[in-house]
Amino acid sequence: MKRIISWNVNGIRAAEKKGFLQWAAYSGADIICIQETKARPEQLSSELIAPAAADGRTYKSYWSSAKRPGYSGTAIYSLQEPDSVELMNNPAFDDEGRVLAAKYGTLAVISAYFPNSQEAGARLAYKLDFCRAMLAFCADLVKNGYDIVLCGDYNIAHKPIDLANPKANEGNAGYLPEERAWMDEFTAAGFCDTFRKFCTDGQQYTWWSYRFHAREKNIGWRIDYQCVNEAFAGKVVASAILNDVQGSDHCPIVLEAEV
Repeated sequence: MKRIISWNVNGIRAAEKKGFLQWAAYSGADIICIQETKARPEQLSSELIAPAAADGRTYKSYWSSAKRPGYSGTAIYSLQEPDSVELMNNPAFDDEGRVLAAKYGTLAVISAYFPNSQEAGARLAYKLDFCRAMLAFCADLVKNGYDIVLCGDYNIAHKPIDLANPKANEGNAGYLPEERAWMDEFTAAGFCDTFRKFCTDGQQYTWWSYRFHAREKNIGWRIDYQCVNEAFAGKVVASAILNDVQGSDHCPIVLEAEV
């Protein structure tokens, strides 16, 4: 059994000050995918580079940092050393530290930080280019015999159930028709939103604005996902939102699979 957690920490150094290391130690995770690290490895404490698990083991860490300081970035913490760790091999996205993929046998675990399309869709073209590249990246892995777990902040609420105020947000970044259409395309191409496999209830969110006490009122969005290829979906035994974990404007999500 593998327990895989994904979390947009909104700055790994800020998260460290809010108890990230203590949380990680007792998370029970075999793999932790992190998004929005906002740091380079050389800026981090030795504890953040190699966190201790509660059972005495140590996580190995792998990083993809943006060229722009204090921006974007992804990481993977793993108790087991992967066979390999790879970038997307696309400078437009690798230069922003958007993707990191760790391979374990025939399983590829991906930590991805999808771009925000921004106000008035200022970065929508870049976002859709990334989405198309990600679909091709995942499809290529599956074609080559890998199962995939695409963890991350997709910056997309797929359906009306995935945000508290869908009508009011129809023209806003993260809920634009083009973004939602890509999610339709992605799932139609054979990739499963594991959370919806286990939970069809509303009011289940992974991100809340820091404004207006949104988290306390549960006025949020579900924009963090752990999607898998259809062949692997039957091995997923749990997929949940850990909305009681504080420390970021996002909360972690977790997947458990028979591997």
